[in-house]
Amino acid sequence: WVSRVPRALCVRLYSTQTQAKSSIACIRGTHDYFPTDLRKLRYISDTARNVSSLYGYSEVSTPIIEATELFSRTLGEASDVVSKEMYSFVDQGKSNITLRPEGTAGVMRAVLASGIYKSSVQKLFYSGPMFRYERPQRGRLRQFSQIGIEHIGSSHHMVDIEGIQMAAHILSELGLSEQVVLEVNSLGDSESRSAYRDVLGRYLSGVKDQLSPESQARLERGSVLRVLDSKSPQDQAIITQAPPLMNYLNTSSRTRFDTILNALQNSQNACGCEIKLNPRLVRGLDYYSHTIFEFVNKGSAGQSTVLAGGRYDGLARLMGSSADVPGFGWAAGIERLALGLKDEKVPSLPRPVAIITIPSSTHHANGAGTGDTFDAAWTICTEMRRAGISVMMGSHEANINTTKQMHRANKENASIAVIIGEDEIRKGEFSVKDLDNQTQ
Repeated sequence: WVSRVPRALCVRLYSTQTQAKSSIACIRGTHDYFPTDLRKLRYISDTARNVSSLYGYSEVSTPIIEATELFSRTLGEASDVVSKEMYSFVDQGKSNITLRPEGTAGVMRAVLASGIYKSSVQKLFYSGPMFRYERPQRGRLRQFSQIGIEHIGSSHHMVDIEGIQMAAHILSELGLSEQVVLEVNSLGDSESRSAYRDVLGRYLSGVKDQLSPESQARLERGSVLRVLDSKSPQDQAIITQAPPLMNYLNTSSRTRFDTILNALQNSQNACGCEIKLNPRLVRGLDYYSHTIFEFVNKGSAGQSTVLAGGRYDGLARLMGSSADVPGFGWAAGIERLALGLKDEKVPSLPRPVAIITIPSSTHHANGAGTGDTFDAAWTICTEMRRAGISVMMGSHEANINTTKQMHRANKENASIAVIIGEDEIRKGEFSVKDLDNQTQ
């Protein structure tokens, strides 16, 4: 029957099978990180972890997988994240599971389930991978890492001020302050948002035919505020002419926001970057209230937001809590922060000490090392490593000359070389060579 199969089809089948066996590519929108890249990403998360501890935050870790309902309930069934971007599946136990697309919902779930918020305010830092099926581009991946904080249990305006200041502190430590602008706005309380939603809804309904299809869909399903977040060029002129939310804040909401803005602009509490009121900055989810903010790259095209957050006093109720549990938090993509991080900010690895053995006439039976010389070298390596010193062996093989070992030591960026031979062993003294200035 093979003779009846077209030759072209046979070639394609063979080619496909050969490719499948020869290599498996990294999934689109994900990356393999080797030591140099990973060192930069870890520097960012370590910096954020250290700075957050100065503000009294402790680290929390929640599962990467969660019940799908957690995100469909908090983000909304009709949201882009839930309807288009989540990695969801049914497991062997017939449970609907989702790889987490963001961190806040999981942290709030953990806090509510444990009940720890009842005894004290929770100040939590997290770092870890998130997953969204988005079109990959610079600074946007399908598996990405985030840092974030959640302050759960207090609605005081100082929580907002401190949280934003901490974010600015982290960006400053990373050397990114001069690259960003802090944009802030207020959504006000529920009374203010309700009044504004009615005004904005009437305005947008009057120009509905001029809106992009996506914004029309948002308007039809009641996500009025989300229209202001549209990036479609078709919507920009309409959004610019929309009535500003700030005009509809009630007295208490306006007073709260003015207090926060003044504190951020105060010279003693400066964020170290330009601060800008952005009346078009919104969050399309009803559980957000009052302060919202973003640190945005200056003059950046594409993925300009590097860190964003706000107050979410209504989230706990939405998740089924019988009590009001206010919250405030922010998150930042580590890979996106890394785009602006200069290499010189990242600490280099400790330079190793190279142990160089002078070949002798005595060898191990298995060919490894050079008799007593190798044994002495290995003993020194072990003792130095146990003392916390990074060490490399010039060679593990017999009769490798010292020139080749020195070449390897320089390639591995060793700082000094300890030279061990039969004479050195007899005398109990070893030669030490500084590989930077070549002195011995």
